[in-house]
Order: sequence, then structure tokens, then C-alpha cells
Amino acid sequence: MSGLPDHGADAIASERAARRRPPARPARRPAPQAGELRPGLVRLMAVTCAVTVANLYYAQPLLHSIAGSLHASQGSASLLVTAGQAGYAAGLLLIVPAGDIMRRRPLLTGLLAICSVTLAGCALAPTLPVLGLAAALAGVTSVVVQMLVPYAATLASDAERGKVIGTLMGGLLIGILVSRTFAGVIAGLAGWRAVYGVAAVMMAVTTAALRAALPDHGPQLSIGYAAQLRGVLDIARAEPVLRWRSLIAASGFGSFACFWTTVTFLLAGPRYGFSQLQIGLFALVGAAGAATAMAGGRVLDARPGLRWPVTGALLALLAASYALIGLGGTRLGGWSLPLLVAGVLVMDACVQGSHVTNQAVIYDLLPQARSRLTTVYITTMFAGGAAGSAAGAQAFGHWGWSGATITAAAFPVAGLACWWAAGRHEAAGRRSATSMNSAPQ
Repeated sequence: MSGLPDHGADAIASERAARRRPPARPARRPAPQAGELRPGLVRLMAVTCAVTVANLYYAQPLLHSIAGSLHASQGSASLLVTAGQAGYAAGLLLIVPAGDIMRRRPLLTGLLAICSVTLAGCALAPTLPVLGLAAALAGVTSVVVQMLVPYAATLASDAERGKVIGTLMGGLLIGILVSRTFAGVIAGLAGWRAVYGVAAVMMAVTTAALRAALPDHGPQLSIGYAAQLRGVLDIARAEPVLRWRSLIAASGFGSFACFWTTVTFLLAGPRYGFSQLQIGLFALVGAAGAATAMAGGRVLDARPGLRWPVTGALLALLAASYALIGLGGTRLGGWSLPLLVAGVLVMDACVQGSHVTNQAVIYDLLPQARSRLTTVYITTMFAGGAAGSAAGAQAFGHWGWSGATITAAAFPVAGLACWWAAGRHEAAGRRSATSMNSAPQ
């Protein structure tokens, strides 16, 4: 027996060696590749953008009701809007960059799930400070929309990227414009808490649908979080096209915010005497601009060389639209409201078209770092929006509707200066791309 191999001893040794070896790592999920985006997923992403961005605007028509219900002053209640916007800004800076370095499906759906809980917290909040905290957290987690757009741009093919971006931005715009109407109608029927309760349910349903539909890709960049934040600053310094396009976006969104902040004063004043619900319904006028965003994206997909001149034309037309909008605040009998509506349609289409064009340009700069690009771009854009809202309110208080419209028109005029400065950088980029494509392989 001693001459036979000891199979039992060999088995024990093999088992011990296996225990000492580190466990096998799961197979790395591939990074997302262009051309993987299905039409149904594009529509779901657009719906997610609409439902999520609306969280930032529900409070605006509800402030009076919230103040009375929670025994707070209207000034204190108005800080709810500030809390939501501050949370959103924090999310833009601290969470959106993670989109490039983490698996997007668990990141996006996890944030949306937390957002659902915070909206439920808004519905149940016993005091104004608790409601403010919940609103701030809802703002932080609502930055999902700014990670969905670059993700969709990554998954889309080059030929359809502009169309996809336009579809998602159309959903985002509809969410912004319809949110006020939605809040006014639901609050009129069941109170302000019902607005947040219904919003929480919509977010939960959207989260489940997105979890089932999103592909589970690995991260696009293999770096740490601190390095990614440094990369955001580096990319802002290194890409002049990104800087100028971000300032163009700030000009457009500043004009947009200036108008929508002050038009409420005009519509509620003696010139029109609209009720809260009527003011909310007026916001639907701007929803027509969403269709323009999708159509513009399709055109520029086929003719990317038109992006720079089209941007200039849109900014000029945006400034000119305030002539109609300004006349809408004067006493022209039955012409006042049609002129105001016509001006809003042109204004909204120009802002949205410029925004889609800006994103189509910047997402071509560094396809592997689109979340970094989005962080710089959207943070700058929202800074412009905050400036526009504050400037519009001050202008209306001092000079009325004429002052507000002149202030709003000044933003795209400043944007034209940024557009002109961006021209030589974008032309250099096009020449470089042409030379690379024509070089022998």
C-alpha cells in the first residue's frame, strides 16, 4: 500500500491551496458603446427627465398654501425654492461627475429611489424646516436628469445623437413647464401635500421602469472620485469651446428664467388679473418649444457644420422675441395676449434650440468624459438662470414689465458676444477633425 499514490492527501492539499487563493472577481462589465440605444429606452429616458426635473418647480405655485398650512410667513416659505435649487447645485458639483466612474444603472436608479422617499417626506413634513430639508434632498437627487443626457449621448450613434439629445431635452422642458400647472391643479383638488404624494408615486414607478430597461454597463473611466473632481476643473481649463458654450447656455437660461419669474407678476396684476390656476395653464404655452428641440436636433445631425451659425441666429432671434413680449404687457386691447403668446413661443423655441445645439457641440469634445462636460456646462447654465431670475425680479420692481423685458433681452445680447468668441475655437476644432478623417489609415 505504501507504493500507491496518496489521493486523499493530494485532495486535502488542493483544497487548502484553493482556500488560500483570493476569490475570483466577477467579470468586468463592458463600458457603454455607441449604437446601443433603442427607441423605447429613449422615450423612457425622456419621461424620466420630465418627471424628475419637475421636482424643482412644484413649490413655486404652492408657497401661499404651504405658509398657511405650516403657520409660516410667506418669506420663510419662499426659501423652499432656494433649498431645492441649492440642493440641485450641490448635486451638479458633487454627484454628476460620478456618472463617468460608476456603473450607471445602480447609480441612477438608486438616486431616483432616494428621490421618491424624499418626496414622500415632503408630503408628510410636519414643519417648514423638515419640508425644507426634504426639498433640498429632492433637489440633490434630481440631478439624475443631468446624468441621463450624457449617458444617452454615449449610447446613441453619431448619426442620431442630436435627435436623441433633443428628445431628452424636450422631455426636460415639458417637465419644467407642466410642473407648475400640475401642482396648481392637484393642490386645488386635494391640497399641497397631495402634489408631493403623487410625485413620489410617479418617481417610484419611473425608478422601477428604468431599473428594468437600462443596460448594466461598467464605468467609462477607471479613476477615483477625487481624481474625477480634479478632472472637472482640468477639462474646464483645457476646453475653450466648453467654456464659451457654457456661457452661451447661461445667457439663454438667464433670459428664460428672467421671463418666467416676472411673467407671473404681469399675469397676476391688473393688466390680466389671472388666477393661480390660469397662470399655471399659461405655462403650457411654452411646451411647444419641446417639439422645436427635437426637430432642430434632427437637422443638425445631418449638418454639424451649421451648429455655430445656427446658434448665432437663435440668440439674435431670442433677443428680438422680447419686442413681442414687451408689447404683450401694454394695453393693446385684444392684441396684447396674442402678442405675448407669440413672443413666448419664439423665445422658448430659441432657448431650447440653442441648448440642444450647445450640448451636441460639447459632447463631441470628449466622448469618454461626458459627465465632466455636463457638470461644467449645466452648473454654469444654472448660475445664469439664478442671475436671470434675480435680475428680472429687481428690474420688474423698479421699472415694471418694460424693465423686465429689456433685462431679459440683454442676456442673449451678451450670449452673442460669447458666440462670436467661440467661433475661432470651433472652426479650429472642425479643421482638426477634418484633417484626422482625411489622413491615410
